[in-house]
Amino acid sequence: MKKLIVAMCAIAAVFSASAQEAAPKQEEGFKFTVVKENPITSIKNQNRAGTCWCYSALSFIESELLRMGKGEYDFSEMYIVHKTYQDRADRAVRTHGDVSFAQGGSFYDVIYGMEHYGLVPEAEMRPGVMYGDTLSNHNELSAVSDAVVAAIAKGKHRSLQLDPNGQPLWKKAIKAVHDIYLGECPETFTYEGKEYTPKSFYESTGLKASDYVSLTSYTHYPFYESFVLEIPDNWRWAQSYNLPIDELMEVFDNAIDKGYTVAWGSDVSESGFTRDGIAVMPDVEKMQELSGSDMARWLKLSPAERKLTTKPQPQKWCTQEERQQAYDNWETTDDHGMLIYGKAVDQEGTEYYMVKNSWGKSGAYDGIWYASKAFVRYKTMNIIVHKDALPKATKKKLGIK
Repeated sequence: MKKLIVAMCAIAAVFSASAQEAAPKQEEGFKFTVVKENPITSIKNQNRAGTCWCYSALSFIESELLRMGKGEYDFSEMYIVHKTYQDRADRAVRTHGDVSFAQGGSFYDVIYGMEHYGLVPEAEMRPGVMYGDTLSNHNELSAVSDAVVAAIAKGKHRSLQLDPNGQPLWKKAIKAVHDIYLGECPETFTYEGKEYTPKSFYESTGLKASDYVSLTSYTHYPFYESFVLEIPDNWRWAQSYNLPIDELMEVFDNAIDKGYTVAWGSDVSESGFTRDGIAVMPDVEKMQELSGSDMARWLKLSPAERKLTTKPQPQKWCTQEERQQAYDNWETTDDHGMLIYGKAVDQEGTEYYMVKNSWGKSGAYDGIWYASKAFVRYKTMNIIVHKDALPKATKKKLGIK
């Protein structure tokens, strides 16, 4: 009996060893250590709406109020979206369709919107309530509003019809469309026991639109001057200060180190911006120099199969010229707005920025992305920061007081 038990144990050990050899190797993954983290408000979900520009910029404004010691606010994105879409429709009609009418926008739409129209608490105008949902779905809204604006902007009208007060009827129509799908913008509301208008609510926060500056880095305009960044969603033609890329990267670090957050506009169409909470800029040439089974396995896979989140890989540090070329040939496009609020390093010491996204608690880090400095350096379109977040030398070069 003892011999039988011993034999069975030996067989079991062999099977166990074989099973361990056959088991797939567990990938190392990413291990992040936080270096600096500034306070942010809760993760939101833009859902089926092209409103990242509003979610990210309002998230930035909410973080500004946390930094200022004003407490936690939750502003209504749909209020700013409603006002912005009416303005964009007006601009599209005035230019006979040369300015596009679309769901997208820029950070400046929020800065402009809060100054001219004020702010509203989220509780007063929530997404999705007009069609019995808790999240936005602007597919039908866009189909209706796009058609209305296109019919007027690109129609062969000799003149536009006006009401008895001389106001264009189409403006009432587009406002009504947005009232139906987004809700009516409140004229007054009560917040923490006090009555406000949207403008007085904005003024009560102590925010000043003039405190915020937009920055970018391209060579087709002189450095240290401002210009209109040529992207379709910059339909208000807002200007950005132009910095060399090394200096722009210094702004990121200086801002975060001093307790500020950064509204970040980036191209996320690259495969390096994964859906698992990692954004990296793979250096293919360096990876080809690697040896061993890991590299052999990597080269056999198609680009779609190459998992960039399995573990840290060599990353490319782009030049100013490479940034410009990617912008000029449409490889870098205006895709997505997010909020950068901290810094971290992976297990190999590579530096990353901590990014608050607006896709709900998705990805491996519940709505937070880790974007490598290499990725941010290459794919940043523009940022907005408080002017006091700029390094003193940069502020002086730009003539900002």
